[in-house]
Amino acid sequence: MATRDEQPQQLQPLHILFLPFFAPGHLIPVVDMATILSARGARCTILNTPVNADIIRPAVDRANDSYCHGTDSPSPAVDISVVPFPDVGLLPGMENLISLTPAHGADYNFKFIQAAQLLREPFDRFMAANRPDAVVSDSFFSWSADAGREHGVPRVVFLGSSVFTRCCSETMLRTNPLETTTATTDDDPDDDAQLVSLPGLPHRVQLRRSQMMDPRKRPAMWAFHKDNDAADQRSFGEVFNSFHELEPDYVEHFRTTLGRRAWLVGPVALASKDMAKRGSTNNTKAHVIDDCLRFSPAELRELASGLDLSGKDFMWIISSGTGTDGSEWMPEGFAELMARGDRGIIIRDWAPQTLILNHPAMRGFMTHCGWNSALEAVSAGVPMVTWPQYADQFYNEKLIVDMLKVGVSIGAKDFASPLERHEVIGGEVIAGCIGRLMGSSEEGDAVRKKAKDLSVKARSAMKKGGSSYDDVGRLMCELMARRSSGEVTRSASFGPPAD
Repeated sequence: MATRDEQPQQLQPLHILFLPFFAPGHLIPVVDMATILSARGARCTILNTPVNADIIRPAVDRANDSYCHGTDSPSPAVDISVVPFPDVGLLPGMENLISLTPAHGADYNFKFIQAAQLLREPFDRFMAANRPDAVVSDSFFSWSADAGREHGVPRVVFLGSSVFTRCCSETMLRTNPLETTTATTDDDPDDDAQLVSLPGLPHRVQLRRSQMMDPRKRPAMWAFHKDNDAADQRSFGEVFNSFHELEPDYVEHFRTTLGRRAWLVGPVALASKDMAKRGSTNNTKAHVIDDCLRFSPAELRELASGLDLSGKDFMWIISSGTGTDGSEWMPEGFAELMARGDRGIIIRDWAPQTLILNHPAMRGFMTHCGWNSALEAVSAGVPMVTWPQYADQFYNEKLIVDMLKVGVSIGAKDFASPLERHEVIGGEVIAGCIGRLMGSSEEGDAVRKKAKDLSVKARSAMKKGGSSYDDVGRLMCELMARRSSGEVTRSASFGPPAD
């Protein structure tokens, strides 16, 4: 990685403010991104609330320790500025979506969205007092586009998704193909199995109707994402945790067809030097299960059955509050299998996922297709069994399975949050997918080879002269040029590039 000395010494370093949303999948890559930019000469501040600041502080401290070692710098490379969490009726200390359980109900999700809107006041105070050169804010903070403009500061969007997913989402929100697609049968216009095509993309992309966000069923969510997309288009550009070689056709589509600036600076997790410090394991199992997969007792039972039937060694990471009473879901003989310890390990609450994925024994990863987890698997060269549930996950599955061909789909069909009910997928199906991914077959061999090839490209992208390394430099140069020319004070400079 480059050093802070690369930025011209006669200039004050760029000061970049980061405003991440209150969820691990949004927070963690922002810390990595701030670390990358600070190593290239920027001064980075992360604006956050007390609980979320505590979540990221260890990673920030490690980044600063790495930077300050052997230097005389009086200030940290990455700083955290703490503001109170808005009072929206949540329980004290409930400041991150990870604290939600099905018992809280859907209303709590909307309270978090409401809290996001109320952060504008402390954001404005920080901007007025500190005058950063740019703000990198989550797409969920749509108000930050206009707030940045009012302060004369360009807003760069970060959502933590792939470029492919952003292109799919854009055409979904703009065209609403659920409304225009004709029914396959006269008597069932809302057939959940109906395939719906997303128009205007470089490839043919189809999803089942049941896998998509339906504005008739989720009008508030649809309006929220429409507002965010409109604000994102008014922003200076968007930074992605991805790399050009992973999705070149969609980078071109986003930049040329949609006319939006984009900088791909990932995989940002590769910038972290603390994998071992996040935990260690002597495990030699062959398959790991994403801890973000949250299941009902019935789903847990079938998953356990599938793992048993697969005959493969496994490590299963179970989220806090999930499946604590094994008698509710463990199938016959599974407790004994765990007690023997010769084929499976269950880790409760948390585990160092990046470290585990990079263990040479790992041969497969069952994931909900959150982009951070998917990109960590790509970086480690580990193929995936995909089990999407919600949000952008079905789009990510399309990229992983159909475009990149580094995964096998479990066959999930219903778009529903972890707080809602999902179709229960049988243990035999689960075992079959694990076998397809890890077995000695032409399909399994091809998937594993492609995963290894992409891992090499991911790591090359982050090295000096790589595509992501160069995009970091390009982003910083564009922001520095704007500051030097004074263009950041002109509102016309914040939109997409001219044709």
